[in-house]
Amino acid sequence: MVTKNQIKRIKSLHQKKYRKEHQLFIAEGVKVIEELLQSSFVLEHLYVTKDMGFEVADNQVTLVSTEDLKKMSALTTTPNCLAVFHCLESEAIDFSDWVVALDDIRDPGNLGTIIRLCDWFGIRQLLCSPETVDVYNPKVIQATMGSVSRVNIVYTELSDLLSTQAVPVYGTFLGGENIYEMKAVQPGVIVMGNEANGISSTIEQLVTRKITIPRFGDLQQTESLNVAMATAIVLSEFRRTVFNAL
Repeated sequence: MVTKNQIKRIKSLHQKKYRKEHQLFIAEGVKVIEELLQSSFVLEHLYVTKDMGFEVADNQVTLVSTEDLKKMSALTTTPNCLAVFHCLESEAIDFSDWVVALDDIRDPGNLGTIIRLCDWFGIRQLLCSPETVDVYNPKVIQATMGSVSRVNIVYTELSDLLSTQAVPVYGTFLGGENIYEMKAVQPGVIVMGNEANGISSTIEQLVTRKITIPRFGDLQQTESLNVAMATAIVLSEFRRTVFNAL
């Protein structure tokens, strides 16, 4: 049985300040929870409406009603399981391979999708500016579908860190170099900018190679791509370019 105080505590984790205070976050749905249980994330407690077959200790599982789970859930459609996990300490960024840097990404769905893309393309290092949405936001965790457990995510002042690294810094701009015509692409940092404003002027000064995804439509009236879509294209093309150069 779950108490009112437990429900209140779990609902508080919908907010960043309480996630930071308690160093806890919630994950919902079988797929996401299974992925996190098999990772280095440590489970605090699991709440289920029925036996889900999760391999966890009996004292870490509580059977709850659908109504109570709905009160705890951050999703529009309530799943039949919700877990509370401890946040992880980030590791130092390894610049020996590709690193993706996010300059003020605000949409949880975009961040979650970009984390999945990093996982798919073998990018293990993700830098986030302090203004970027919290990785432990429930909507971000849901959108990662478990990939959050396989990507090292560090929040830091991008300008301070990038200015100390002797690696190429690529930035996406409308007037950059055509990504499909680029040659001799060396692994470095790929900066993706804010959904509305793009890469900030401060970070732009640190970009050593500006790139663009060209438009092919006859009218060419679309102003920009969604940042997650753009990230998918850039990672795919850079991985292909580097692979073919080996």
